[in-house]
Amino acid sequence: MPTIDALSQRLDDYLDPMQIQQVRRSYFYAEQAHDGQKRKSGEPYVTHPLAAANILAELRMDHQSLMAAMLHDVIEDTEINYEGIESQFGKSVADIVDGVSKLTHLEFETKAEAQASNFQKMVLAMAEDIRVILVKLADRLHNMRTLGAMPPHKQRRIARETLDIYAPIAARLGMRDVQVELEDLAFQAHFPMRAKHIRRAVVQARGQRKDVISSIQETIEKRLQKEGLNGQVSGREKHLYSIYSKMKAQRKSFSEIMDVFAFRVVVDSVDDCYRTLGAVHNLYKPVHGRFKDYIAIPKANGYQSLHTDLFGARDITIEVQIRTHEMDAVASQGIAEHSHYKNDDEEDRSESALGSYKRARKWVQGLLEMHQSAGNSMEFIDSVKTDLFPDEVYVFTPLGKIMELPSGATAVDFAYAVHTDVGNSCVSCRINRRLAPLSQPLENGQTVEIITTPSAQPNMAWLNFVVTGKARTAIRHYLKNQQRHESVELGQRLLNQFLANYGATLNDIDPFKLRELLQEAELNSLEDLLEDIGLGNRMAYVVARRLRPDEDMEKTEDQDRLSRQKPLSIKGTEGMVLHYAKCCLPIPGDKIIGHISTGRGLVIHQTECRNIGYLRDDPEKCIYLEWSDNQDEEFSVNLSTEVESHRGIIAELATTASSVGADVVSIDISEHEGQLAHVHMEVTVEDRIHLARVMKKLRRLKSVNRITRD
Repeated sequence: MPTIDALSQRLDDYLDPMQIQQVRRSYFYAEQAHDGQKRKSGEPYVTHPLAAANILAELRMDHQSLMAAMLHDVIEDTEINYEGIESQFGKSVADIVDGVSKLTHLEFETKAEAQASNFQKMVLAMAEDIRVILVKLADRLHNMRTLGAMPPHKQRRIARETLDIYAPIAARLGMRDVQVELEDLAFQAHFPMRAKHIRRAVVQARGQRKDVISSIQETIEKRLQKEGLNGQVSGREKHLYSIYSKMKAQRKSFSEIMDVFAFRVVVDSVDDCYRTLGAVHNLYKPVHGRFKDYIAIPKANGYQSLHTDLFGARDITIEVQIRTHEMDAVASQGIAEHSHYKNDDEEDRSESALGSYKRARKWVQGLLEMHQSAGNSMEFIDSVKTDLFPDEVYVFTPLGKIMELPSGATAVDFAYAVHTDVGNSCVSCRINRRLAPLSQPLENGQTVEIITTPSAQPNMAWLNFVVTGKARTAIRHYLKNQQRHESVELGQRLLNQFLANYGATLNDIDPFKLRELLQEAELNSLEDLLEDIGLGNRMAYVVARRLRPDEDMEKTEDQDRLSRQKPLSIKGTEGMVLHYAKCCLPIPGDKIIGHISTGRGLVIHQTECRNIGYLRDDPEKCIYLEWSDNQDEEFSVNLSTEVESHRGIIAELATTASSVGADVVSIDISEHEGQLAHVHMEVTVEDRIHLARVMKKLRRLKSVNRITRD
């Protein structure tokens, strides 16, 4: 069992006596606060924060992080509050502790919601101080090491959360050692039998491979000596969860995964990395397309290394990673290797570690932006999960800047990575100077150019193919705001329409009456009321009656109905809260009526449409409409045509419709009666006059017997 004295001796290596004394004081404070509390294993509770601090000491973290680790459960599990810790140990330590504390005092509907809200709070705290996540990871790592004391169902839940959230975060921050241990411990807890079988197979395979590994290692070492390169060569073990994940993802057997021999070469300088690459390529033939230079283009988490695959003797595949000592430390510890908290002298910081820290800060800043745009904690954590997995593609902007995106990212993801405004206004893209679909997945090395127009806006269909959390959150946020804006605007027009029956407008309504109505409806503002009306959740007719001026109270209901006949003007470009009924497809020139549909807004039908008949005289459900004089949109119309069937009839009909300026959306032959065939066409027209021209042109065809509008 670790002790505070043993920890103090370890800290002698890199902290000064005053800082060690503060760490010791935080331990005794935590020991007193947790007095009488036990862990599930029966040990005194203080052994957990002490163990978390030991994990951070292995990473050589600063004294404030160690103090926060000692105190991280004090706010949650004892009577001591934030102010108490701040008065004793300062604001920085109290902020880290507050960021790590769990949200146990809140009631959640589900465990998933609790996890999401907890993670949300952690992201906000990370934005203030990145050390929050390092303390949290140390806390989680020790909890995973002692998970055996928990009941099996809790073990599985905690293990799943670790695999979903904490291990990917460790990977995203470049902390491979922590990531590997978290994954293996969680794998063993969640899938104990699978882990047991894979571990047994690994031990067996390791014994059989020992001679081969030693032989290859010796050959590489001799070649480096011959070239005058000082490098340390070691066999690289695959961990259990990595083997399991590859077997599952690549559908390979255990033997196929283990047939690849992996080695790491650590050298003194970047120049030596490339010289070593040349040496091993002279020794074994490289596999085409399997070389990656993460030194010139580091991964998003700051990881740097050269990767190459080689054909060895006896048909053995060899993976080799080549890196400097500094890169090796960053690959193991990631952001924790950064000396930002250990030394204020910029020159003393390693370049790789500084790059890792900057990337981590950029990632956290991106999380913060997603948090501000997300509708709720579950939507937020869903977006974050898609960003946590580390496979990346590297593409270029037209000016040559490198952009890192997750595997499978599209031009829309690229546009939002450049800037949210670019994503919101993109209409098409060029990949390697050629026009390409926005949904096409990007590949390494491509140059991507986004074409934008100020009038463009995100398309809901983009949510089907974007992969980055930032793009998904930004699209949802824009569409949500757009729908609200359009709902408020339509609600205002509808309410003013009915208020006009009483000779009033929104500006004339009594503030007291409005306040009373808002309280009764449990709404916060007039905008919320108008949005409800625009979405069809509240009837403008009823609201207008409640808000009408006092002097018009004597008007009868019959007078209301007669006076409401002035129709509302429709432009046809109202957006997401105005829909055209599929049953009758109205177009400008048709007499139209609006049906207010709950949650959707205004659905427009032709006045004579059979589906609207029973609602036509209900002022609470319908409103008479008219078309605006300024129309700049095209509308769909269904045409039913009886034709004499012959080869090329479909092409003839489509060409004829197009010649009069109608776009053919769809065309098909539904049934044959001898030589006669019934053809259904969907075309887009500007109005009834344009439709008449299209139908007239089609009737002139010899093969057309009859044409009607459906």
